[in-house]
Amino acid sequence: MDYRAVALPIGRLLILISAFMILPASADLLANNPDWKAFLISAVIIGCFGSLATAAWNGSGLALRRRETFLFVNMAWIAFCTAGAIPLYTSGLNLSFTDAFFESVSGLTTTGSTILTHLDTMPPGILLWRSLLQWIGGIGIVVVGIWLLPGLRVGGSQLFAIESSENTAKPYGRIEPFMRRLLTLYATLTVTCILLYIACGMNLFQAINHAMTTVSTGGYSTSDSSFGQFSGNAVYWVSIVFMLGSSVPFLFLIRLIEGREGNDTYQVFWLLGIVAAASLVIFLSQRWVQHDNPMHLLTMAVFHVVSVITTTGYAATDYLLWGPFVICIFFLLTFIGGCSGSTSGGFKIFRIVLLLGFILALLRRMVFPHRVLTPRYANKPISPSVVEGVLVFGILYAGTFAVFAVIYGFFGLNLETALSASITALANVGPGVGDIIGPSGTFKPLPDPVKWLLSMQMILGRLEIIAGLILFSPDFWLDE
Repeated sequence: MDYRAVALPIGRLLILISAFMILPASADLLANNPDWKAFLISAVIIGCFGSLATAAWNGSGLALRRRETFLFVNMAWIAFCTAGAIPLYTSGLNLSFTDAFFESVSGLTTTGSTILTHLDTMPPGILLWRSLLQWIGGIGIVVVGIWLLPGLRVGGSQLFAIESSENTAKPYGRIEPFMRRLLTLYATLTVTCILLYIACGMNLFQAINHAMTTVSTGGYSTSDSSFGQFSGNAVYWVSIVFMLGSSVPFLFLIRLIEGREGNDTYQVFWLLGIVAAASLVIFLSQRWVQHDNPMHLLTMAVFHVVSVITTTGYAATDYLLWGPFVICIFFLLTFIGGCSGSTSGGFKIFRIVLLLGFILALLRRMVFPHRVLTPRYANKPISPSVVEGVLVFGILYAGTFAVFAVIYGFFGLNLETALSASITALANVGPGVGDIIGPSGTFKPLPDPVKWLLSMQMILGRLEIIAGLILFSPDFWLDE
């Protein structure tokens, strides 16, 4: 194991995240808030660590091999979450390091769970830093999901590798041209979202913060009431469009712009179909019991369905008051998530579709035992390695959800809160179900050990579980 190859890119990225701290420092300085010192000092300290690592191993010809890549993605999340927590911990919020780390992890993993209250009166630097954490985490998630994890064959994601075997078309031979396209797309979506939010009535600060947390499908807001602070349907539809746009594969968007074809389209159709069906069912159920304006009811139904399935976590109202039937739908949507290669979390659409195909093939094989029937995805046969990866991921996903829920119950959480906390952390959704961690609550009352476990679970969810659990295998650390 060449640890230098892991430390060098982490050092470079620490320099980058320290540079971002200048923005909230400037915001607090303009607002005459003393927290600008916390951000500036944190930027200097973290930047120095990053510079030392870069200077020590720069130009050494180091390369990330398979094992180093697994270690890198794990250490990178831990290092960045720790770095993001430092200004929160040293600010005037008087947070414990546990709370600061939880907020930082929730931000960078774009989960959106929070321990903070009174956001409406919070200093601008803190609000901007929370949004920046999600925006930075969003682009990092896309890079990991499109470039690293498919090449590592994690959870069947090799199905969407942009460069793999000689039988797969390689639209980009190197990472540099791909990264230029990706960053340009991400920045364009953000700027466009800012402008449309302003056109819908947000002020500049609100628009910048919400655009960053919309495009990253993170869900942090500048108010305790989240999107409930805004009136009119237009702002909600802008959010719906950009949440959906960020939950489809970014490689699909790049290929769409360039006129290329790929196998991403299939899961996009499934995502839109699920959103349409769930929104229609919820709208009809609410239209039956409420006498509000139909357009407003439809807007609220679509907005919350998209917010949950894309794992953004915005809320315009406490949708848990819509009845047990609707709560069950939202709980199921929490498990689904968005598309592979997007900023959204969850189990991912493609795995659900592939598992359904596998089950159908298995049932047909039982009826016609002499036929050769293989699972198909988008009318194409799927290799056994992909099916195996998805099945293993599904077992680990269910097992991780159950084990952590039991542990949370051991720490005194009731069944509803324990189950909800486990899936929202693993799927990186944000708000859960119940009075404590529901859309109108926060994670602040939870015991500190639970917050650390939730932080671990959020990172595991972003690492597609397998990439995180592999570090606990003794074989991983053995010399080849």
